[in-house]
Amino acid sequence: MDTRTNNYIGGLHHITVLADDGRRNVEFYAGVLGLRLIKQTVNFDDPGVYHLYYGDQTGSPGTILTFFPYRGLPPGKTGIGQSVVVSFSLPLSSLAFWEHRLKRLDIAFEKPSERFNREALISLKDIDGLKLELVFNELDTREGFASGHIPAKHAIRGLFGTELWVEDLAPTAGLLTGLMTHQLLAEQGSRMRFGVEDSPGKYVDVQVPSNKAQGRNGNGSVHHIAFRTPGQLSQNILWEKLRGAGMHPTPVIDRQYFRSVYFREPGGVLFEIATDDPGFLVDESAETLGQSLMLPSRHENRRHELEAVLPALDVNLSPYY
Repeated sequence: MDTRTNNYIGGLHHITVLADDGRRNVEFYAGVLGLRLIKQTVNFDDPGVYHLYYGDQTGSPGTILTFFPYRGLPPGKTGIGQSVVVSFSLPLSSLAFWEHRLKRLDIAFEKPSERFNREALISLKDIDGLKLELVFNELDTREGFASGHIPAKHAIRGLFGTELWVEDLAPTAGLLTGLMTHQLLAEQGSRMRFGVEDSPGKYVDVQVPSNKAQGRNGNGSVHHIAFRTPGQLSQNILWEKLRGAGMHPTPVIDRQYFRSVYFREPGGVLFEIATDDPGFLVDESAETLGQSLMLPSRHENRRHELEAVLPALDVNLSPYY
C-alpha cells in the first residue's frame, strides 16, 4: 500500500501529443532527439492507432512523451485552453553540441535565448509543427538515455516542463497552488512559473497570451498533460479532492503501465493524474523496451489484424544519426 499520502503530486508524469505519421515520429524523436522508444502499443480506446512512448532508459515518470499518430489528422491551432510547448531538460554545457547537431541535421531553430536569468533555451518545431524547447540548465541531476548516437553527457534528461495558455490566469493558478500543491516559483513578464518544487520535470509555466483565439486540437498539438502521483491511495485521495472542488474527474482508468484520472482545469487544458506504478517493465525487460508491439490483454486476440494495419517502425536508428 502506498503510504506517501502527503506527497499527492510529484511533478509531471508525461505529456501526450497528437501526430501524423508514426514512422516519421520515431525518426525525429528517437533519431534526431535521441530519446528511447520505450513502448510500442496502441491507443487502448482506438486500437487501430499506435500509442508511442518515449523516455529515459526505463521510462521514468517525468521523462515521458507520448504520441497518438493519426494519419491525415488536420493540423491543430495554437491558442487559449492548450498546453502549447513541450520543453526538454539538458545540461547547460550541452548548448554548443545541440546547436551543431541541429544545424548538421538541417533542423530549423531559433537562436538561443535566456529565461529567468538561469536557463538558456533553443526553440524549434517537430515534423508536425509542435513547438519544442531544449532548455539548458544546471539544476537537473537525472541521467539521460545514452542511445549510442547521442553521447551520454549531452543526452536529454527528461521533460523540463510545459506552458499553458489561458484566458484568465487566476482560476488556473488557484488550482495549481491549491489542490495541486504547486508554488509560484518565478515571474518574467506575463509568464508565471509554478512547480511542486524548483526542479526540472516539475515546471508548469502559465501565460495569458495577447491573442485570445481559442486553440484547437489536431496534428501537432498537445492532447493532455499528466501529473504523477505515487500510487492508488494518493490517486484516490486526489480524486476525492477533485470531485469536491467541482472538477468532475473521470473514474480511474487502467492504462496498464499506470492508472489515470482525467479532468479539465479551469482554463480548458486537459489534465491527468497518473500513478508512478506499475511502470513500463511489467511486460518487457529493460533491455528490450520498445522493440515489439505490446497489446493489452483485451486486444491480444486482434494482434494479426492490428499488425496488418499499423505501419512497421524502424527502432534501430543509430546508424542514420
